[in-house]
Amino acid sequence: MSTPRVVVLMGVAGTGKTTIGPLLAQALGVPYAEGDDFHPPANIAKMSAGTPLQDADRWPWLDAIGQWAHSRAGRGGVVSSSALKRAYRDRLRAEAPGVVFVHLTGDRKLIEERMTERKGHFMPTALLDSQFATLQPLGDDEPGVAVDISGTPAEITERAVAALRRLDQ
Repeated sequence: MSTPRVVVLMGVAGTGKTTIGPLLAQALGVPYAEGDDFHPPANIAKMSAGTPLQDADRWPWLDAIGQWAHSRAGRGGVVSSSALKRAYRDRLRAEAPGVVFVHLTGDRKLIEERMTERKGHFMPTALLDSQFATLQPLGDDEPGVAVDISGTPAEITERAVAALRRLDQ
């Protein structure tokens, strides 16, 4: 990858964005930003209470992530964001046209198991079904790759790096 890319690590809750994000950033030699840190407190309160966010809740969050991604243009970075809908990814691309997406994908059962095991996260497993119902996988015309989340974090990261390198070929 000649010019460092800005990568949005996307997927439903529990796919490992927070785990894989820093590893991917380290492998690419760029900084990582945790997408959850861009949420306003009202969004975290809603999700903690088991209430799915509405689009109106997401727009300021997506704009903040997009602004961070834009600030990293030409220098690279990795930021996590569920980016479940095409409209959300379009909004991110409007702020940061050069972003590419790494969609972490996996079996619902595996994702639920991982969500159950994690500690201290505000997203309850009760919202997983709404996440899958909302998910629109990357379209053929969207810049990005899908990466399976089976295996260790190191294996997932290696697959992501290899997939991003294939985009440059």
